[in-house]
Amino acid sequence: MRGTRPAVPVKGAGDGPDPVPDESLDRDGGPGPGEAREQRTWRLVALVVASLIVLGALPLYFGIRTATRDPVLNSLDALSVPAWAAENAQDAVSGSRWCLVDCRFRERTAQSLQGPDETTQVYEAALNEAGWRRWEAAKMCPEQPVPGHYTCWRRDELTLDLWVRPPSCAQQPADGVTPPATPPPAGPGGTCDGSVVSVKVRNAIDDDRVRSGPSTDPSLTGEDPDPVFTDDPLLDDPAPTTS
Repeated sequence: MRGTRPAVPVKGAGDGPDPVPDESLDRDGGPGPGEAREQRTWRLVALVVASLIVLGALPLYFGIRTATRDPVLNSLDALSVPAWAAENAQDAVSGSRWCLVDCRFRERTAQSLQGPDETTQVYEAALNEAGWRRWEAAKMCPEQPVPGHYTCWRRDELTLDLWVRPPSCAQQPADGVTPPATPPPAGPGGTCDGSVVSVKVRNAIDDDRVRSGPSTDPSLTGEDPDPVFTDDPLLDDPAPTTS
């Protein structure tokens, strides 16, 4: 006996158009192809935005840091000295950039893998290239003998002291010699090899070697200067006693 096929309902004239399948749902009730495409699009957009934020944040950070940092320190960073001559650089800054109360004083200490002679050559060449010029100060530069090489420089409204010397562990103390600063105890790697570099930058108006005081020479001023009393007799004599 042959089976009978189920009857197919005949669409009437008033039944309306065929329903459109919903792509947002699959047969199991989960997200369909349309919703899946939308989710992938939003994930891609979020990934692109996050990448732009990361890539833009780093240049912005370094740009703000450079803009707010002392321009003199930026110029020291730009000196064309090899990496072996500027290891472990440390900066110390005090005073005001606008000379409010105290003018700005900058000091950089670094270590070099080469000796004082080789290190001094590369630093002097870099300073010349950056527009600094050797300055024979009216007072001695420095005012007392020190080990190594000590030179003075000027550029625009700034003065610069460059001191390159052996590490303190390699220096032989001498009678009557006092370095203008205390150098680190050793060179790079904690050894007595290499050299130590100090760079000090001042505003010229705050540098005593630039200031010119009034002359006390009678032949130039036409009159003798006021005497300076070093011993005050009132401090030496005992207080008067009453009889």
